[in-house]
Amino acid sequence: MVKLGRTIKMRLYPDTDQAEQFLAMSKEYQRLANIVSQWIFDHEFQLSWLKINHHLYKIFRQGSELNSQMIQSVFRTVVARYKTVREQMKQHPYRCKNEENKWVQIPRDLTWLVKPIQFRRPQADLVRQSNYSFVDRMRQISMTTLGKRTKLGFTKKGFEKYFTDDWKLGTAKLVRNRDKWFLHIGITKEVRNFDANDNPQIVGIDRGLRFLATAFDSKGKTLFFNGQKILRRRKKFLEIRRQLQSKGTRSANKKLKQLAQRENRWMTDVNHRLAKTLVTAYGSHTLFILEDLTNVTFNTDDLPKSLRSSHRSWSFFQLESFLTYKAQAIQSAVVKVSPAFTSQRCPKCGLIEKTNRHHDAHEYWCQQCQYRCNDDRLGAMNIKMLGQDWLNGVKHPKIKKLTTAG
Repeated sequence: MVKLGRTIKMRLYPDTDQAEQFLAMSKEYQRLANIVSQWIFDHEFQLSWLKINHHLYKIFRQGSELNSQMIQSVFRTVVARYKTVREQMKQHPYRCKNEENKWVQIPRDLTWLVKPIQFRRPQADLVRQSNYSFVDRMRQISMTTLGKRTKLGFTKKGFEKYFTDDWKLGTAKLVRNRDKWFLHIGITKEVRNFDANDNPQIVGIDRGLRFLATAFDSKGKTLFFNGQKILRRRKKFLEIRRQLQSKGTRSANKKLKQLAQRENRWMTDVNHRLAKTLVTAYGSHTLFILEDLTNVTFNTDDLPKSLRSSHRSWSFFQLESFLTYKAQAIQSAVVKVSPAFTSQRCPKCGLIEKTNRHHDAHEYWCQQCQYRCNDDRLGAMNIKMLGQDWLNGVKHPKIKKLTTAG
């Protein structure tokens, strides 16, 4: 069994007094979180919850209105944030040139931070039953505030299936957005593991911008997900952004921030729908194969100059993340393989030749065996082949370059 995670975002409907209580509690939580963050920064990044609790718990209990459980949540919230940042720094080492003028990667850790992590927005993490619970036959929610618990209404529509016995509700985060209050609740559910030994369907997926995804399956069928509309809309976002940046006024900067938030929401929606379409199209017991695009730069010769930088900002990792957890829910899985030569290898004769791919015509034409096909489809075919290698027991499948037919 594997544990499947989700986050449901419920709208809360507090009255004026309740909203003020939420804001006061969130600001106090934020204040204590920044104190804990400073303590961790000043004490060589000690992330032991027991040590933090030993040094700060009594101080907080004497000087804060937060109850005992909320103070413990503050400690865990800050420690979790530092651990996340540490992992991110580990995944993105510092790149520089050494004395021999060669690019090298230097591992990074928390000691690279020049100042403590700041919690800039009011927030509060609430433990199930201790700090929040559903009452009145799921018609209201009871929540902790600085003074006492309070009851209020919430949006249940669309979340009914998550309140069954199969899903377990965990810690929730109280969030304020544009004077509206939301409760983001982490939920988990145990589902059956993907079984690689039961002859699963293999789907190779090539990601890009002209086609957001090109999928090639075990039956030899190909699905194309056109990205032209996406590129046109991104161009509009870029034009508006440049106009606002040229003004440089306070109102223009405010609109730039709102524009960035709107574009991020749109990108997230596109990736969600694409991931959902893929898992729906291929169903359960499917092995989705993706290229590991870490530190990979896309060729942009076939894109207009205004969009040459789009490949750097489109969230390919987000699509990968969405597809991974959606696949888990239907007993499928996602595996990443090396992207080396996936767009240069002929699937018929095995020759690897960069010049066989013609970006202007979006075509691959093997000069040795005369095999021709769409270049994005060819990438998906080679990725699917690597998926078969993984299924056959190769831990890190990779295309090896050949200079003659193999």
